Amino acid sequence: MSSSGATARLLPGGPVAQQVLAEVAEGVAALRAAGVTPALATVLVGDDDASAGYIRIKQRQAAELGFASPHVHLPASASQADLHAVLADFNGDSGVHGVLVQHPIPGHLDYDRALAVLDPDKDVDGMHPVNMGRLALGLPGPLPCTPAGIEALLAFHGVPVAGREVVVLGRGATLGRPLAMLLAQKRPTANAAVTVVHTGVPDWARYTRRAEILVAAAGVPGIVRPEHVRAGAVVVGGGVRYEGRRLLPDVDESCAEVAGAITPRVGGVGPTTVAMLFRNAVRAAQRAAGLG
Repeated sequence: MSSSGATARLLPGGPVAQQVLAEVAEGVAALRAAGVTPALATVLVGDDDASAGYIRIKQRQAAELGFASPHVHLPASASQADLHAVLADFNGDSGVHGVLVQHPIPGHLDYDRALAVLDPDKDVDGMHPVNMGRLALGLPGPLPCTPAGIEALLAFHGVPVAGREVVVLGRGATLGRPLAMLLAQKRPTANAAVTVVHTGVPDWARYTRRAEILVAAAGVPGIVRPEHVRAGAVVVGGGVRYEGRRLLPDVDESCAEVAGAITPRVGGVGPTTVAMLFRNAVRAAQRAAGLG
């Protein structure tokens, strides 16, 4: 346990991502040896600089791993039908194994409607309704990337999860809810007693203060402060907001004075999220090739 003024052990995501991406690279090499070039397609709508930057990062990572990375850039004026047509084309292309629609998209478009058009087996974000259903039922399928990355991060750093009390602050569809389902499953790196609480609960801190593992997933900058954390707890900062390119995490950095272990402000969950996207993509290619 940390005492007052002590600094918690850091849980960086970079080494976790490197391990996962090394496994992905092995999978890509096996696919290419079998005559299959895995392909991760990306779709960008509009001209948001940050979104374009994220696409470039993913394309660069794809190239380093040996993926093909077909890309479609639609103008900000594109219609819902235009976006659906692109996704239908990728659905019908047997040479494309995974598809990523960069979020957010322009406000006049419906991301959830577009996601529903995508072939769930090509959904590398793991957010298609079919894949969320697979997760809820414990069936194989692509997992939501940030929750899967958090499970991998805890396992990599030797944080025991099975049988422990995990509290997730936040109930969002991309992190809080799927993470709760994932960590409650019967698996050595999960099998926890999971409580989901949110800011609609006036005394939410009553729950977070008892957590052995606390995952902040609210998307409210600085919401988790030292007084909300049990001494010696493991604290994972999953929720963030951005002001331009500036990252604003849920977990105040002063929580390191109370926690036993904590993810860093930068380089925590983020790298593992990207790594899980590529893990989903290579597994999709393996399934399509009959090798998975």
